[in-house]
Amino acid sequence: MQYKQLGQSDLSISEICLGTMTYGQQSTIEEAHQQLDYAVACGVNFIDAAEMYPVPARQETQGLTEEYIGQWLTKQERDRLIIATKIAGPTRSMSWIRGKNRAINRRNVEQAVNDSLKRLQTDYIDLYQIHWPDRYVPLFGQTVYEPNLERETIPIAEQLTIFADLIKAGKIRYLGLSNETPWGVCQFCHLSKQLGLSPVVSIQNAYNLLNRVFEGALAETCRRENVGLLAYSPLGFGTLTGKYQQASPANARMTLFSNFSSRYLKPNITEAVAAYVEIAGKYHLSPAKMALAFVRSRWFVTGTIIGATTLEQLKENLESVEVVLNQEILADLEAVHARYPNPAP
Repeated sequence: MQYKQLGQSDLSISEICLGTMTYGQQSTIEEAHQQLDYAVACGVNFIDAAEMYPVPARQETQGLTEEYIGQWLTKQERDRLIIATKIAGPTRSMSWIRGKNRAINRRNVEQAVNDSLKRLQTDYIDLYQIHWPDRYVPLFGQTVYEPNLERETIPIAEQLTIFADLIKAGKIRYLGLSNETPWGVCQFCHLSKQLGLSPVVSIQNAYNLLNRVFEGALAETCRRENVGLLAYSPLGFGTLTGKYQQASPANARMTLFSNFSSRYLKPNITEAVAAYVEIAGKYHLSPAKMALAFVRSRWFVTGTIIGATTLEQLKENLESVEVVLNQEILADLEAVHARYPNPAP
């Protein structure tokens, strides 16, 4: 396992990070702890969660992911691990999280941080992320910006001030963004410098063979502002493993939660996945390992966030660190991308 510095922070994170959004829904507490133990034994030191997890979001299960991690964390050497979590932003759903108003304001941020600290059974959170922007932006597969959908929003300078106070208080160490745009990254970075506040050190956005949108304006923005990418959904919701090619496996996420996976049901996805799986076969690689190795190989990726529902899946994903794609394989992948560019943006 290799380690990289995350943006402007002093956090040295494993190139493979463990995502946990299945804990409390598809994974029991015993399975979750087994996965955590195995991942850490393999060198993973970065564990990513969110206050709304597990997904799909439900009132009965909200917070279970952090609780499962918290019970495990009490038995670990805390300072050897990097724990990341997220605050849920405004949305018309999930009223069970602080009622209908989830603006990124002081009341909501302080409550969210304190609740996460309690569930995680820790005194501090290493990386605290805004799960999606407080302002309106196209999200989770939406691609068109609609000015008429603008809503009232907490000024970014005010958000930065709130998080800076929590950093001073020792409750969080660093601030990160998620599902953010180039404009948003620039604003957060510019205002933090202008106001002398703690900088944003990371962005967690989707990136995989089916969605390479990050490679454009966001890659330039994050390079110039020294913001590290934590790439989520590197297997495209599991589609890039090839497991959905013939039929939908009984316990797979897209089988269980079909309304949660529309991003990966768009035109050309089936054809693109088939082409990528064929390339993996040509070079005697598992499709999952090849897809993860591709994400890991990108210069702008600091950490690749994997998720698994079984220990066998986790083992295969972690073994991808041994895979290095040569120029021939990369050329074949580029050829498919040219035929089916970003079918799941």
